[in-house]
Amino acid sequence: MYGMLSAMTTDQLPAPAPNPAEGWKMFFRWGPYGLLALGTAMAAATAGHMMTAAETYPAGVLAATALALELWWTRTRPGRPEQDPAARAYYTARTVLAFLLSWLNPFFAIYAVIGYFDAQELLPARWVRPGLFATALTMAGSQSGGLPPGSATQWVALGALYALNAGLALLFGHLGMREAEAAEARAATIAALERANARLEQALEENAGLQAQLLQQAREAGVGDERRRLAAEIHDTIAQGLTGIIAQLRAVDAAEDPRTAREHLERAQDLARRSLGEARRSVQNLSPTALAHDALPEALEKTVAEWGEQTGTRAEFTVTGTAEPLHDEIEATLLRIAQEALANAARHAGADRVGVTLSYMDDEVTLDVRDDGRGFDPAVPPPRTASGGFGLGGMRARAERLAGTVGIESEPGQGTAVSVRVPLVRHD
Repeated sequence: MYGMLSAMTTDQLPAPAPNPAEGWKMFFRWGPYGLLALGTAMAAATAGHMMTAAETYPAGVLAATALALELWWTRTRPGRPEQDPAARAYYTARTVLAFLLSWLNPFFAIYAVIGYFDAQELLPARWVRPGLFATALTMAGSQSGGLPPGSATQWVALGALYALNAGLALLFGHLGMREAEAAEARAATIAALERANARLEQALEENAGLQAQLLQQAREAGVGDERRRLAAEIHDTIAQGLTGIIAQLRAVDAAEDPRTAREHLERAQDLARRSLGEARRSVQNLSPTALAHDALPEALEKTVAEWGEQTGTRAEFTVTGTAEPLHDEIEATLLRIAQEALANAARHAGADRVGVTLSYMDDEVTLDVRDDGRGFDPAVPPPRTASGGFGLGGMRARAERLAGTVGIESEPGQGTAVSVRVPLVRHD
């Protein structure tokens, strides 16, 4: 998922969803001002009916005090933790002012309603219910016609409305607490996912480093293998060929019959040609020149075709899956193993048909070399060849250096199948 998000452009990214927490933050910051202004406006419009002239001045003073309280809290609140002593003092003072204002004019209860919304944010848990009950009393007094009640009916209405407001306050308070707990749980889940994502990114970085280290070790080990292989080939092929040439030339000097001397000379020439061919093959095998200009599928196709022409064996090459550029070490290793598997088939199998298949899968690449030759028993160690060649053990060692495997399936008279699996490591 992380890789997909990283690959998306800015235009493709979805628009960020609105954050409810930001909306509530703005409401808690500016809502009290708006509600106080609205309550004051409604009280002023109904002053002649709801208040006496003597009550108008105290109401104005209390409203100004409430405004000063809000200004103080706006300046004091930033940076303070929730439910600290200043928050409790602010909530208490505002609730008292709202109650006194609603006593003078019921429309000031518009300002008191804010106490329902921020009690849990400003008050400790043990103070939340008393704060809600105090706000409910102010609201019930306003709804019953003002405080104090002027008749028994108003007292009954006050009691009923207070019970209703208190019940609703408790219900909404409970729902708010549930929502807060759910928000905390979501925040904890998001934090856990972020930590897991960070650990995943770290693991991917470590994996990339280990992979680079593995490939470096494989490269160094491959250099050592090539040196040992070349030394063995020089000793077992070229050096022996030169020794044979010297022996044949000595025989020419010792021969008294011209015909015998010619035979020894022809043998020396034949040995020289073979030694030259071995030298050229050894030099070419120092590095996979077939990959200098071609990708692995094309290089393997040419290698299989050339091998078929040289041996006179029917050889077929197939690619499955979607071919893509691989790391240089992966391509070189697969090409080397294919060359050695074909060389083994030519030396030992006596096959009429050979098939080579290169398969690209999600996370690995496989190379299968199958022949219909004489086969052998994999449980019996093969005899060491005179050429000191790479052999099945060498093929396994090459694959294992890249965290791969080599499997052998064979039975006497049933042909041989060599299957190589290595991780799909793409070219940088």
